[in-house]
Amino acid sequence: MNYSMIRFIIGKMLQIEGALMLLPALVSLIYREHSGGSFLIVAVLLSVVSLFMIRKPKDMVFYAKEGFVIVALAWIMWSVFGALPFVLSKSIPHFVDAFFETVSGFTTTGSTILTDIEALPKSVNFWRCLTHWVGGMGVLVFVMAVVPLSKKGSMFLMRAEVPGPTCDKLVPKTRSTAKILYSMYLALSGIEVLLLLAGGMDLYNALIHTFSTAGTGGFSSMNASIAAFDSAYIDGVITVFMLLFGINFNLYFFLLLKNVRVVWKNEELRTYLGVVAGAILLVTINIMHLYETPLKAFRYAAFQVTSIITTTGFVTANYELWPEFAKMILLLLMIIGACAGSTGGGMKVSRILILAKTISKEVRQILHPKSVNVVKLDGKRVSDESTHGVYVYVICYLVILAGSILLVTVDNFDFATNFTAVLTTMNNVGPGLAKVGPIENFSQFSYFSKIVLSIDMLVGRLEILPMLMLFAPQVWRKKF
Repeated sequence: MNYSMIRFIIGKMLQIEGALMLLPALVSLIYREHSGGSFLIVAVLLSVVSLFMIRKPKDMVFYAKEGFVIVALAWIMWSVFGALPFVLSKSIPHFVDAFFETVSGFTTTGSTILTDIEALPKSVNFWRCLTHWVGGMGVLVFVMAVVPLSKKGSMFLMRAEVPGPTCDKLVPKTRSTAKILYSMYLALSGIEVLLLLAGGMDLYNALIHTFSTAGTGGFSSMNASIAAFDSAYIDGVITVFMLLFGINFNLYFFLLLKNVRVVWKNEELRTYLGVVAGAILLVTINIMHLYETPLKAFRYAAFQVTSIITTTGFVTANYELWPEFAKMILLLLMIIGACAGSTGGGMKVSRILILAKTISKEVRQILHPKSVNVVKLDGKRVSDESTHGVYVYVICYLVILAGSILLVTVDNFDFATNFTAVLTTMNNVGPGLAKVGPIENFSQFSYFSKIVLSIDMLVGRLEILPMLMLFAPQVWRKKF
């Protein structure tokens, strides 16, 4: 285990987080708020702490085990320090609550303990939503885009952090891949800001809602979320961009290369769009009697379906009042999630496809024992390593889901609340059902349950293994 390299990279990351805190401090200055001092204090603290950590190691090489540990520790450290401005500004006085809110931000979950979001200082809410934008593509990917790291080890960081069963470089150099990803991410974000400004939003709201959409997070400056704007145009823009940010960013790179054929033949993309279209149609039909016109029913169905499958968590309607059939569709979409390599959460469409194809292969093998059957995705054979990885992920997912539900039952809430609270945090969705529904929040949970749910958010965003590695004793041995 290369401890010096772990220390070095974590130190670099804390430096970057300190620099990012200057942005909400600037917002505070613009709006003449006192909360900006909290961000400056933490920025200075991060600078001092990082000075003791960024001494360049003699050995810059690291491997998968260090990559997993660095990713897990980095997300925890960023969340711990990222919570401090909430506490110092007294916007969220208790550290556990502030930690929950910060983890929810960086993991792009969007679950909140706040009961009056509109009472927050603008700088605090700016930081809250900025965590979505940084966490959406990944805090390590962000750091790799701006800080040169070991060429031999940086790919291990990306593989440990980027969501999905596999992770590929767009170009030979990992840092160049990170830069390309963030360039596309920034371009899409900029277009959304301009479109929201055209719809009547002021610059502040356009920025923070773009942060939340791009990161598929769901934090808003309004207690009623996007419903507060009551605009079909804004609903439409955000619906389209939630859908776009739920697509694998590798496909946008192929579009830039004008390789449309590869994009259209991508099975995950076609399945993702098919599931979204089918769910919107079914939900629209099911809720049509609740709205004045079929078009209005379509508007709310399209927004909620897209928000849930991309795990964004914005709301324009209280779907708790919808029929059970519509709610069950949304529940299934929470599990499925968006595409691998996107900013969305969930199990990922590619994993669902691999599982479905594996089951189909086993059935064919039973019917025709002498036949040769392989699992293919996009016309290519899925490796045994990838298939095994999906099995391990699903098993770990179910075990952690069941264990977490058992732990949060200490608060004695109903099953729908406990189940969907864990499900929505593990899948980084945001709202659930019952007491954690679209117009509710997580403030009612005990501090113990909030810690459990915070861990679930980290486990879900980092796709389980990096967090599990922290608890494996053999990982911490010098010789492994």
